[in-house]
Amino acid sequence: MNIFNEKVAIITGAGSGIGKGLAEELARRGAHVVISDISAERIEKVADGIAKANGKVIASMLDVSKYDAVKKNIDDTVTAHGRIDFIFNIAGIAIGGPAQDVPIDDWHKVIDINLYGVVYGSSVAFPIMMKQGFGHIVNMASIEGLVPFPNSSSYAASKHGVVGLSSALRVEGADHGVKVSVVCPGYIKTAIWNDSKMININREKLVSELPDWSGITPEQCAKVILRGVERNKAFIVVTLFAKLLWVLHRISPNLAIWIMKMVHRDARKKGIVKT
Repeated sequence: MNIFNEKVAIITGAGSGIGKGLAEELARRGAHVVISDISAERIEKVADGIAKANGKVIASMLDVSKYDAVKKNIDDTVTAHGRIDFIFNIAGIAIGGPAQDVPIDDWHKVIDINLYGVVYGSSVAFPIMMKQGFGHIVNMASIEGLVPFPNSSSYAASKHGVVGLSSALRVEGADHGVKVSVVCPGYIKTAIWNDSKMININREKLVSELPDWSGITPEQCAKVILRGVERNKAFIVVTLFAKLLWVLHRISPNLAIWIMKMVHRDARKKGIVKT
């Protein structure tokens, strides 16, 4: 049974990558998609594609780091449709670099978008869904929210925060019909690897070290996420490699940390990281 048909789904960060993949897949499954992105040009292009495929779509430019803008986006959706069935808080950025080299302004930028953007979307949608007695919040974290990765401390901090927030909300919403899932992808082949700011990291060498076999496309990722949502999974870990890392960390956190130390040392030797 298609649980998304004729349902109302808000998706942030839908101008590219996983957000775009989710918006297009949900529209194909008959959902009314309310999509947004920081780039008006990108979100309009995605909306045009969905509309041409006879999808039901409303699009707008949105900066998720602005609480009032996020609240208005959600409130407008409730006014237009009378409810929210799903909200996918997907918008996010990454800034890579050794912790000692990352300026505090970059820390603020990553946390404002990756963590507070999810906090804002969740905190506005949650009481609405509580009142409705139904709804599903889906928050985008990362395998870096479950396993320690070097040279992306601000990103890891934001994603650990999203994992904690989502788990707590899942407990609180359980008896009120509100479901909450957190998505923790591994390597997804999106533009984030080329668009992200890198500090004292050789981007070309980093990307060349990513094993192609371990990654999947945003479209494939979207289907995995929606399968997890259908099953109401608390943690939707995407890619086999990410699942293996998560299992390893749960079995032996110290071993996982030791392995990541070795990965970091190897990256320094190869000149991927300049320290």
